[in-house]
Amino acid sequence: MTRAGSPAEPAVESLARFQDSFWRHLWTEPDNDLTRLGSAAAQPGFAVYRNTVLKGCADALLSLYPSVHRLTGDAWMQAVALDAVCADPPSGGDLQHYGERFPAFLDSALAGSELPWLAEVARLDRFWSESHVAADAPVLDVVTIARLDPERLAASCLVPHPATRWRWSADWPAFSLWDAARSRAVDPNPPHWHGQGSLLTRPSDAVLALEIAASECALLDACANGASLGEALDSVQARFPDFDPGAALGRLLNQGAFSGAMEIPS
Repeated sequence: MTRAGSPAEPAVESLARFQDSFWRHLWTEPDNDLTRLGSAAAQPGFAVYRNTVLKGCADALLSLYPSVHRLTGDAWMQAVALDAVCADPPSGGDLQHYGERFPAFLDSALAGSELPWLAEVARLDRFWSESHVAADAPVLDVVTIARLDPERLAASCLVPHPATRWRWSADWPAFSLWDAARSRAVDPNPPHWHGQGSLLTRPSDAVLALEIAASECALLDACANGASLGEALDSVQARFPDFDPGAALGRLLNQGAFSGAMEIPS
């Protein structure tokens, strides 16, 4: 056992400094002044290692955002993925969950460009990944709902399933663009450029995707915020006069959007 104050302590500190320097230089744009770099980063092989790491991270983004990749092409996606990796390096070696901030990176990088909707497509790619690996849970179905006492149901909160993801895109047909790219449609252009809502669920083994209305997104928001079903339906009805509570609730239940009904203490 090494005692406090032993010669091993400086060695540990030296290793920590080396690792910190090595990590920082991996994500620093190299220049011709190698004298500024640490001894490891100044070695000729370091550039090869750095490029290999960067490419591996960029390839992870390409695989995690297939719809964005398909809509933009190889050259564009690879270049932007490298920029995103340098701006937001991974925090560990598990790249399966990497790239959470890539949609926000696209929001900033594409501001004022001809692709302002691309970040919304990226968010749906991210939703698919999150839904795919989310925890399993029971699924609340229409039959179970029908058996509940109406007053008790209205006073209960419908709990979104752990794999449920939803988003309302007010300005762009994000769902149509994402779905066309995901299904490799010949022409990904939607017939109409208007806002769309998206719902991704995984009631069993496969992730399901459905276009939903703004009112249905609002209903999911209210349920996620802990409102009782009665309060949630009333608030959505007040905002959307054409809202059909029965039809909307049936669509969400059929997609496996909820895991159960939780009674709210009075």
